[in-house]
Amino acid sequence: MTQKSVENCIEEMLAYIESEDFAGYDPYDALNSPFVQLIGAKSKWVRIAATQFFRRSPINFRPLFGIKKGLNPKGIGLFLWGYSKLFAFTNNNEYLEKIDYLIELLEKLRCVNYSGNCWGYNFGWQSRSAMRPKATPTIVNTSFIGHALLDCYDITGRTEALNIAVLVKDFILKDLHRTKLDNTFCFSYTPIDTEVVHNANLMGSSILARLIKYCQDDSLKGAVQQSLDYSMRHQREDGSWFYADTSNQKWIDSFHTGFNLQAIRYIMEAEIGLEYKDSYSRGVEYYAKEFFLDDGTPKYYNDRTYPIDIHAPAQAISFFSREGTRYKEFTEQIINWMINNLYSNKGYFYFRKGKSLTNRIPYMRWSQAWAFHALTEYVFALKGRFKNAGNTGL
Repeated sequence: MTQKSVENCIEEMLAYIESEDFAGYDPYDALNSPFVQLIGAKSKWVRIAATQFFRRSPINFRPLFGIKKGLNPKGIGLFLWGYSKLFAFTNNNEYLEKIDYLIELLEKLRCVNYSGNCWGYNFGWQSRSAMRPKATPTIVNTSFIGHALLDCYDITGRTEALNIAVLVKDFILKDLHRTKLDNTFCFSYTPIDTEVVHNANLMGSSILARLIKYCQDDSLKGAVQQSLDYSMRHQREDGSWFYADTSNQKWIDSFHTGFNLQAIRYIMEAEIGLEYKDSYSRGVEYYAKEFFLDDGTPKYYNDRTYPIDIHAPAQAISFFSREGTRYKEFTEQIINWMINNLYSNKGYFYFRKGKSLTNRIPYMRWSQAWAFHALTEYVFALKGRFKNAGNTGL
């Protein structure tokens, strides 16, 4: 693999993404179907079954069921992140125009009637525990978009991006529930549930940590420390975390492990939680050792490989690109695998690869936005924008 081949892939992706005007289908958009809304109005199990059918099917039946392509706020945030990185090393004004367009979209897609700024999904989604209606804000979406906006501001100086990002703190601090444990707590996933999910808690904490210097508000440190303490208490001896600590959510998967570590790195870069340096290192070693085969094949779970989801290599590339030269070859192995196994050569990435079948539906948020973010992060790091990555002692 060469840098040029990655950049060629990015160019092809740009052509596809822009031809679709950033809109597309999503693995979880089943409840946008008028038919599913009708038959599932009073049954959560019908809603769950419909969602799983569309998510698992390698054939895209969505047009037949009235599901239309849409703009997913999280996808828009990831595209903004990628375009900002491209602008950083090209100074191409065409990228700047797209950045302004994406910032405008994020303003339009904000959830209403909540504190500060926050974002949800362009579809409703039913879990075993709760139904989240369309445009219910989540801490995960809001945090990722916040990070993208801050990087956009750092790179382009666009004050609109900073102004939107700063108000994220109000949503996280005022609208989310907190599950308390001694002097620690865990942020809820949305304002309408109390679920304890570690990647969500840590991502929320990480955007607050970054906002401290932009807001010049040291009072945020207490919330960051307490929420970080909660999830660090739940790190296992080998460096891993369960997705959550409810009885039916005790699995360990690749990309959520990556989200945890990415969040902790942001927090320690803000000089908070440095007492967890060894715990972080143990987590990174676990991530690299347990979720990848020798040829760069990314496993979905710690105890089995398939199905391989595009999120697994994409988050790994995003994370390890900033871990310094020690992981450069490792990162490039993962990139090689992702391009050789999940890229269509038509400008888009596939959703999943199983033992004998590949789901080739080109989901916009889940596949294209994450792959685009990953590859632009890799090139951004390669060109020296993170010169000190891997040398901070984290």
